[in-house]
Amino acid sequence: MSDWIRLQQSLPAGSTDLGPLQLAWLGDAVWELHQRLRHCRQAGRSKDLHRAVVAEVRADAQAIALKRLEPWLSEEEKDLVRRGRNRAGRGPRGADPAAYGKATGFETMVGWLFLQNPTRLAQLLDRLEETETALS
Repeated sequence: MSDWIRLQQSLPAGSTDLGPLQLAWLGDAVWELHQRLRHCRQAGRSKDLHRAVVAEVRADAQAIALKRLEPWLSEEEKDLVRRGRNRAGRGPRGADPAAYGKATGFETMVGWLFLQNPTRLAQLLDRLEETETALS
């Protein structure tokens, strides 16, 4: 399902000076598009598909995805997660601040990988789908 990411061209190293929150904003969009592409092949009403995607892009779901990926992350990827988590703030009222921070870290990593190493991002997203299937 992550083939669309593999088609992206990496930017030259150092060609982006985006901060963690800008990378998280981009990573959020990449993650949502990935989830929409996964769900659009399923039969169903758009309302139901939307609910399924929203369930996957919520902060708590992203925090769980990050936890499942942790064993496969490089030190550089862990550093991106840490930088994003540290810049996250408290998040919206009623949200778990810890989950919100982890989600922001996850999104920061996704945004950076999308720009700098789309092949690696596709590998990690494929790994997530493999672990999801194993849990089912």
